[in-house]
Amino acid sequence: MADLFAGSDPVHNTPLAALLRPVSLDEVIGQDHVVGEGSILRRRIRAGTLGSVILYGPPGIGKTSIARAVGGALGKTFRPLNATRAGVAEIRKLADEARVHPLLIFVDEVQRFTATQTDDLLSICEDGIADFIGATTGNPYHVLTPALVSRSTILKLDPLSIEDMEKVVRRGIEHLRARGIAMAMTPEQVRLVAGRSGGDARRALTTLESLALGHDDGAFDVSDAMIEEAYAAAPINHDRSGDAHYDVVSAFVKSMRGSDPDATLYWLARLVHGGEDPRYIARRIMIHASEDVGLADNTALQTAVAALHAVEKIGYPEAQIVLAHAALHVARAPKSASSSRGISAALQFVAAQPPAPVPLHLRDTHYKGAAQLGHQGYLWPHDDPRGWVEQVYSPMPAGSLYRSEARESGTFERRADEHWRKVTGAEQPRRQPDSAD
Repeated sequence: MADLFAGSDPVHNTPLAALLRPVSLDEVIGQDHVVGEGSILRRRIRAGTLGSVILYGPPGIGKTSIARAVGGALGKTFRPLNATRAGVAEIRKLADEARVHPLLIFVDEVQRFTATQTDDLLSICEDGIADFIGATTGNPYHVLTPALVSRSTILKLDPLSIEDMEKVVRRGIEHLRARGIAMAMTPEQVRLVAGRSGGDARRALTTLESLALGHDDGAFDVSDAMIEEAYAAAPINHDRSGDAHYDVVSAFVKSMRGSDPDATLYWLARLVHGGEDPRYIARRIMIHASEDVGLADNTALQTAVAALHAVEKIGYPEAQIVLAHAALHVARAPKSASSSRGISAALQFVAAQPPAPVPLHLRDTHYKGAAQLGHQGYLWPHDDPRGWVEQVYSPMPAGSLYRSEARESGTFERRADEHWRKVTGAEQPRRQPDSAD
């Protein structure tokens, strides 16, 4: 039995992912919301007018495959363009070709197109000379020119589900078996490969190729150790500058805010597994220790600050324990957003209103002549047994900016409310659950 990549036959040198590329939209696994019956893509194909389309989603989920299948369904020649090398002359050459026979122009990583390239290409599409599909892993609204976004239909593709990934793996196994490589995998192993590929069909099929390499006898059983070895050598699928990165970070901080410790640990593990800088994670925890816990538990910020100092000293792998400690403190602590809401309200007020004069009794008195200017009358709170005196500090009534969000007697904010109610004899300003932010 020849090796998987042996010989000069181009088929034997073609990656498995390319060999299994769908020919039609009916062969595409997953993405039913984009390629299914009744979808806008199907309707445009039936109408024979595609226009400009952007396929947006993570790597390995079928963007190029869908584009090729669309070209076949439209009966148009598929012409890929290199986003970094295609100049005006090449784009215009495609326009001349499109006038002779129908073209579907495809640009992968279209976010690398310059504004000039984009304008030249869009002029072709708007004149109806050719159809266009661009693919990007970045959020189109962040990485593409406004002109391209406004003139295109944006179709978001999702990572494949575990069930869809199992179909991909089985299709790969069947294809290898048809080529004489009888790879035997248990259902549990199929699901393991499907799950560990992270919704990336190309990665799953590349893993199957790695498992098949070197088995000249043609028939073999895949062991769990072989799978572990294949994934140990594979790069981690985590783009720290991509859209998916920010989605995971968003899920992490929202899980802490939502007081879900299991979700907090899961999304933290995703970041750690992806090789995220532990200092970045610690900084996010610090922010939310004040933003979401705040005065409900002042020790949460202390824990978060200590975590940042700790991870700067020790790094991975032990840093993951410190990060879990701090993240769980934020997740498990009672919540109060009074600090965040208060400073936001104060900044909005300052930006929208003329500056209020500082009351005379609060002005600086550390120079000769201050008294003659009327800078006097300040009452020293510590001279009162209560540690408080009734005194005007600003023209704003109580509760204009800060309103307590105390929710239980054990929190600092609740204890502070009770203390000042006893001292002043007045109820403390409280934020009501149904009040507007």
